[in-house]
Amino acid sequence: MISADRQPAPVDRRLAVRKAVIPAAGMGTRFLPATKSMPKEMLPIVDKPVLQFVIEEAVASGIDDILIVTGRAKRAIENHFDFNPEMEAFLVSVGKHELIDQIRDIGSRARIHYIRQKLQLGLGDAIRLGRDHVGDQPFAVLLGDTIIEPPLGQQPGLRQLLDVFEARRASAVAVHRVPQEWVTRYGVVDGEPEEGSPDVFRLRRLVEKPAVAEAPSNLAIAGRYVFTPEIFECIDATGQGVGGEIQLTDAMNLLAQRQPMYALSWQASRYDIGNRVEYAKCFIDFALRRPETAKAVREHLLKVLADQ
Repeated sequence: MISADRQPAPVDRRLAVRKAVIPAAGMGTRFLPATKSMPKEMLPIVDKPVLQFVIEEAVASGIDDILIVTGRAKRAIENHFDFNPEMEAFLVSVGKHELIDQIRDIGSRARIHYIRQKLQLGLGDAIRLGRDHVGDQPFAVLLGDTIIEPPLGQQPGLRQLLDVFEARRASAVAVHRVPQEWVTRYGVVDGEPEEGSPDVFRLRRLVEKPAVAEAPSNLAIAGRYVFTPEIFECIDATGQGVGGEIQLTDAMNLLAQRQPMYALSWQASRYDIGNRVEYAKCFIDFALRRPETAKAVREHLLKVLADQ
């Protein structure tokens, strides 16, 4: 049982979370040679890059101020979310007016800022770079290479997590159940289900990529977080760990010792675009949801399966 003397963080319940940090500085080595010149966050899912899905989720959840943490060879990210008057003029000249609103909408729905992570010092360091932008406000974190697709009719994944934060005035992390043999790939949480809310867990600790026999659960971190600003002090206190990186899970464990922290287990589909198989699944799933591609893709898949 978690000690009752740990008090919630001093977060004003009236203060809506409006800012988000999106780490997008990883080198994407698992997708070489494609990522030699293209950020993995810009890999297309049908006709839209991965990072655009992430930003659209943030905006749909009420976020309107976004800091993207980039790295070298990531200029394509800034170009994509910038205005392109030459492209707009060309579309006008060829009569493709319906596309103009689509490309204008990309960068107009939120204030997007950028900061470069000069050294690859891990996820904790990438989030720490958002300290000046965030200030003393709570904020969201969305991994730039992870797409979350909730079941039809449900709110965006981040919005569900923000509801947990606002109701409890405490940091929260999204998790999803994975097969037990997969726990070695993820950070896994150890928590106690909240009475009356079986999908919400009060956290005791987090374990980074545990052995199957040592995993406290099969609830894997799903790439969405909401933090109180105290997380920055915890990142500072953890220092560099394995591989010289600053591990976010270490900082979260420290934060969980200082104040309550919660996990929300959701039913949303999670696509880790850093994994080639997950990327292929994501591309196919979204192509099957698009009216203009669904029929042809479905027929092709059936033919491929029949021929095997």
